[in-house]
Amino acid sequence: MTFDKRALNHRALAVALTTVLFTTSCGEAATETGTSESQGQATEHTDADVHFAQMMIPHHEQAVEMSDLADTRAGDEVRPLAEQIRSAQGPEIEQMETLLDGWGAEVDHGMDHAEMDGMLSEEQMAELESAEGEEFDALFLDLMILHHEGAVTMARTQLDEGVDPEARELSQEIIDAQEEEIAHMNDLLGDEVHPDTR
Repeated sequence: MTFDKRALNHRALAVALTTVLFTTSCGEAATETGTSESQGQATEHTDADVHFAQMMIPHHEQAVEMSDLADTRAGDEVRPLAEQIRSAQGPEIEQMETLLDGWGAEVDHGMDHAEMDGMLSEEQMAELESAEGEEFDALFLDLMILHHEGAVTMARTQLDEGVDPEARELSQEIIDAQEEEIAHMNDLLGDEVHPDTR
């Protein structure tokens, strides 16, 4: 009788031990799988994706700054265009900031903004700030065309080298919208080219 109790106790202990080991093993497997999935999500982008967002944010910010100037300086044809640009690029800035945050990357990359395609110099911005009326309109259109062309180039680079689906979709939206706006601005200029800003 004593032997039977001991045998039963041993069996119960073995079953309990097996259960604990199995549960621990499953827990570890689940943890490892979760880590792997998290790592997979964290690495679903390239340096090109990060570079695109870090460069395009200040690029967009300058376009918004240019558009703000149009509120009190531009004519009836240019002012609505400036508002359209500001309305589109403001939310895109927020979207790119969210992307960078998700990637664990800094918004401020410490690079020289002058190196970006289409980025205006301090002198060009000062000239735009001092212009009024028709002079402002012509200068705004010329400079914004250059600015947009730079953004399109940057977006095409992201499509060639980036992998993040949201960043790629945003790049294509930037290309589509800004190429259409470039065409509209050229129409407003009446195909007149101003060599001092080109």
